Amino acid sequence: MPNVRQIAEDIVAREGGYVNDPADPGGPTQHGVTLGTLRALARDVNADGVVDVADVRAQSAAQAVEIFLTRYFDRPGLCRLPDPLQAPVFDMYVNAGPIAIKLLQRVLVAQGHKVRCDGVLGPATLAALKACEAQALVNLYGVARREFYYQLADGRPASRKYAVRRDGGKGGWITRAEVFLPPALHFTQTQHQARTAAWR
Repeated sequence: MPNVRQIAEDIVAREGGYVNDPADPGGPTQHGVTLGTLRALARDVNADGVVDVADVRAQSAAQAVEIFLTRYFDRPGLCRLPDPLQAPVFDMYVNAGPIAIKLLQRVLVAQGHKVRCDGVLGPATLAALKACEAQALVNLYGVARREFYYQLADGRPASRKYAVRRDGGKGGWITRAEVFLPPALHFTQTQHQARTAAWR
């Protein structure tokens, strides 16, 4: 398994460079770090006395890695997850915040464990994780994450472009979820088109 810094660097690579898509609630983003995050951290990257879009543009990939490590891995305590789960949950935490842990908790509930879906890695959640086979949980989590994105796009038409490309192929959200799934669990193009048929 790669170390946590390598996982963070891989996330930055998946996030890409500067974007400011009106359909993205995150707003201006560079290497996966939003303007809102920089303001919450009071991170004046260009030292001009104000945290604004210019700071988003000025932020380096290395700075994004450090933010991910401290804010999205260390702060929620993802180090307490079983090793195989750290990369997929970390990746989704960068993408969706505490929803990443809530989704994991929903997977645990579906497996019969009594945990609260509160987005916090408390004792009950950690105990349930220890009782599960880690790789099986990684697969269940990846499938649940993919469906989470589809459902998000079901209810938010403006976001469907993140789940399906213009040519009908899998969008970035879906391919990102499937990065952590074995090929046998990837949707075929037929399955993907069937899942998104109602959007057309």
